Amino acid sequence: MNNKPLADRMRPTSFDEVCGQSHLVSKGGILRRLVDNNRIPNMVFFGPPGTGKTTVANIIAKTSGMQLYKFNATTASLSDVKDVISSTDNIFSENGTLLYLDEIQYFNKKQQQSLLEYMENGKLTLIASTTENPYYCVYNALLSRSSVFEFKSVSAKDCVPTLKRALRLLNEDFGDEKSASDKVLEEIAYSAAGDVRMSIGILENAYYISGKEITAENISSLLPQTVGHYDRDGDVHYDLLSCLQKSIRGSDPDAAIFYLAKLLASGDLLSPCRRLLVIASEDVGVAYPLATAITYAAVESAKALGLPEAAIPLANAVVTLATAPKSNTAYLAYHAASEDISKGLGVEIPEHLQSPLFKGYLYPHDYPNSYVEQNYLPRDLIGKHYYKFGSNKAEQAAKAYYDMIRASAKGLPKA
Repeated sequence: MNNKPLADRMRPTSFDEVCGQSHLVSKGGILRRLVDNNRIPNMVFFGPPGTGKTTVANIIAKTSGMQLYKFNATTASLSDVKDVISSTDNIFSENGTLLYLDEIQYFNKKQQQSLLEYMENGKLTLIASTTENPYYCVYNALLSRSSVFEFKSVSAKDCVPTLKRALRLLNEDFGDEKSASDKVLEEIAYSAAGDVRMSIGILENAYYISGKEITAENISSLLPQTVGHYDRDGDVHYDLLSCLQKSIRGSDPDAAIFYLAKLLASGDLLSPCRRLLVIASEDVGVAYPLATAITYAAVESAKALGLPEAAIPLANAVVTLATAPKSNTAYLAYHAASEDISKGLGVEIPEHLQSPLFKGYLYPHDYPNSYVEQNYLPRDLIGKHYYKFGSNKAEQAAKAYYDMIRASAKGLPKA
């Protein structure tokens, strides 16, 4: 019997074998077209675990003939990278060197900066991967020199053919003829929430405890209650998050608490945490500015505590948000500004706001109430109003102050 993990044995060796990610690796996929045209730029892969980031890096190296070195930023150091660089002149690297650096978010800014020199002098091509948003965790200068590709969670439907192949391989290993229905294979995929590697692991364990047919009961017995199950279309999980947000937006603390409890019962802690952070800014917003700080503190407490105790601070946050005044004025203002930007407006910023001279700029703190009238918008947007005060108490108080300082500035010089 082969003791190598089944997921590793099944790792695809060509783009056609990759599970999911058709937007990247299908025949019309952007990444595949680049590779097929011998264009291998520095890249950043981001997306959930088990979605094929390492696999695609392996295929790129094989297709391009480049020498591949793989490191994980949790254990690797800069000296490891330098050792790779020192070997780039040998005969095995004549087609170039490809460095795959997993979990790049664990490299600090200085370590990431050190990679730039090697990227720019052509000594190596970097593929960095992360499960986090690269625009928050990857150094900007490194991002600007890289092409960013998002790997998405694999749908249950896309995962089924891979699970069928895994089952055939297990039967070959054991000389058996066990079977599993498409429904059961989809249940495995849903339980793994888009992680192909986890799906294969669940199937492998189920194979050992099943009879001639792998059943839903076999799957359920392997999954602790902290693993969520999703409906056939994979929508229940997202529907619950939507219900949570709509209940809070609708100021219904009872419904909001119910949907929080239902989400946490499935063991999903991170999704409601993220959604509550969104709600605090999108739906409560400037009507109760402290809501964001309160929610963030509750979320961090929940992460530190873990389940089941995490429910306590999250329940506090849910009730606070549901009973707080609501406003989406800042959210709407942002989208209105974004629309103008997408139209190509506001390209040239005012001269008095440009460094280094700031010619003509009036320093507000030199004036009463730290306010003086001057234009801050680009010339083609002068007079544009994106933000409109809401009717809630906090925004009306802000509007009263806003009106007061403008009235007090009448007759003062303008920029």
